[in-house]
Amino acid sequence: QVQLVEYGGGLVQAGGSMRLSCVASGLTFSDYAMAWFRQAPGKAREFVAAITWHGGVTDYANSVKGRFTISRDNAKNTAYLQANTLKPMDTAVYYCAAERTLVLPTLPRQYTYWGQGTQVTVST
Repeated sequence: QVQLVEYGGGLVQAGGSMRLSCVASGLTFSDYAMAWFRQAPGKAREFVAAITWHGGVTDYANSVKGRFTISRDNAKNTAYLQANTLKPMDTAVYYCAAERTLVLPTLPRQYTYWGQGTQVTVST
C-alpha cells in the first residue's frame, strides 16, 4: 500500500521560511518523480514544483521560482520543499504527489499517489 505523508506545515510570518517533507512508503521511491502542489480555499489545486527520480531535473511554477527549492533523498524515501521569502499568497494546503515517470508532469491528474496535505499559513 503506497503512502505519502507530509510534515512541516504551520504558521509563519511573511518573509519567513519553512521546509516541508514528504515521506513515502510502499513504493520504490527512486522510480518515481515527486511533486508538490497546493490548494488555497476556493481555488483549484495548482502545481508548485517537481523533481525527477534521480533529482537531476527540477521544474517550478513561475510564482515560486527563485523562492522555493525542491529536493529529494532517495536513501530516506523523502522529498522536500524549502520555501523561502514566504508571502501571504503562499497560504494553502500543500500536497506531495508521486508518479512513476521519467518526465515531470505538472497537472494533478497526471499523478497517481497523493499525500493527505499539510496546511501552510503565511501571516502579514
